[in-house]
Amino acid sequence: MTPEDVATFERCISVGGVALFPADTVYGLATEPDSREGFDRLYALKGRPPLRPSAVMFFQRDLALAALPELGARTRAAVERLLPGPVTLLVRNPAGRFPLACGPDPTRLGVRVPALSGDLEPLAAARWPVLQSSANPSGGQDARRLADVDARIRAGVDLQLDGGELPGTPSTVIDLTAYENGGDWSIVRQGALSAGDVAARLA
Repeated sequence: MTPEDVATFERCISVGGVALFPADTVYGLATEPDSREGFDRLYALKGRPPLRPSAVMFFQRDLALAALPELGARTRAAVERLLPGPVTLLVRNPAGRFPLACGPDPTRLGVRVPALSGDLEPLAAARWPVLQSSANPSGGQDARRLADVDARIRAGVDLQLDGGELPGTPSTVIDLTAYENGGDWSIVRQGALSAGDVAARLA
């Protein structure tokens, strides 16, 4: 991964293209969060039902927090303890930001900030948020290598970035929508970060 790769990635996203890229967990598909055309293409490539939500990925935690100014102080503190990392955080979204990613409930948004190091570290310089989902047919096996991605998906994207072999376990999905008032949280999907590690970070 080079700075030139990252610049190409951002250009692709900025015009509503669909990119295949490496994260800190598995390979993903990305497009501009407010591009209906990009959203439709990404979902069609996966065969994903249009009402199923996706996440918005930022490549820097400060950019994620700046994009969601309505987050309460307690929730923001939790975000700072959990991100960057191999987690997707479900947070309250009272302003209805990034509606294409929200599915049927615009008041809840999934947020990702990957922990990028080694060969993937240049991607952490990207400043353009992306609507993202794993690069596999809906319900299919997650891809840890570019070659593992379904050939039809690879043929349908505008850009492919090869980050080598990834860990291969998807992000842990953590529901923080009730965290602001009572400190309550739950794991919706167990993934790369264990429940014990989540609890330790939120303690």
